[in-house]
Amino acid sequence: MKTPALEGEVRWPKVRTADDAVRFIDAMGFCLLFPIRGLGLPSLYYAVARRAIELGPGWDSYCELVWRWKDELPRRRRAFYAKYLRGRGTFISLRLLPHFVACEATAAGIADYERFYAGGRISADGKAIWQALADHGPLATLELRHACKMDSTAGNPRFKHAMLELQRLLLVVHFGAEQETAAWASGRFELTARAFPRQVATARRVTPEQARRAIAQKYLSRHPGAAPRLLARLFGWSTAEAQAACP
Repeated sequence: MKTPALEGEVRWPKVRTADDAVRFIDAMGFCLLFPIRGLGLPSLYYAVARRAIELGPGWDSYCELVWRWKDELPRRRRAFYAKYLRGRGTFISLRLLPHFVACEATAAGIADYERFYAGGRISADGKAIWQALADHGPLATLELRHACKMDSTAGNPRFKHAMLELQRLLLVVHFGAEQETAAWASGRFELTARAFPRQVATARRVTPEQARRAIAQKYLSRHPGAAPRLLARLFGWSTAEAQAACP
C-alpha cells in the first residue's frame, strides 16, 4: 500500500541518487530540504524517504543523504541551496534562480556590499560577511566567523543573524562542507554572484513583475486555484504583487 502524500508533497519516482535529486528540484522549481508544516511545499527528504520525517526513526540515513546533497549540489553548481523561504532550507532550480534573485532585487556584483549597506539593504554584520567572502572566496563557518571578527561566544548569534539575512536575500549560497572540528562538518559559504554568475546576470534582465509571474506560474501548476494571499505569505510579496502575478 502506498504511503499517502503529505501536505504539499507530490508523487514522484523515488529519488535515490544526486542526479535524481537534481531532476526533482528542476521539476519542482523550488522545494524544501525537509518537510515544514504549514508551508505546503514539496521536500527533497520526502522524495527520498517517502514518509514524514517525524514518522521515521529521527535522524536517519535519508537525512544524512539529503544533508550531504544540500552542500554537494550547489558546490557542483547543479542547484541553489540556502535558508530562504521563511528562513528554512530551500532548493531552487537554476532555471528559476534568476527569477527569485530578480524578485529580491539582489542581482549584485561581488563587491557591491558598500552599495547595499548604504542603501539599508544589509546590516553592518551582513556587510562584514559579504566583504570577507568577496576578499577570500568561499569560506567554512569558523574561518568566516574569524575573518569577520565574530568568532567569540557573543559574536555567534550576530553571525547567525547576519548569515540568515544574506541567505534570505539570496546573496549567499551553501557551497560545500569542511571538517573544521571533530564534531559535525561545517558548512562552507560563497557569494551567489560568484557561484552562479550566469543566473545573476540573467536576473538583471528580468523585471520583478516578470519574475513573480514565473514563480507564481510554477507554484500554481501544482496548486491550481491557490489564492493570491497564499503566494503573498509564502514568498513575502504584497497582496497587490501576488494578485498581479496570478493569471
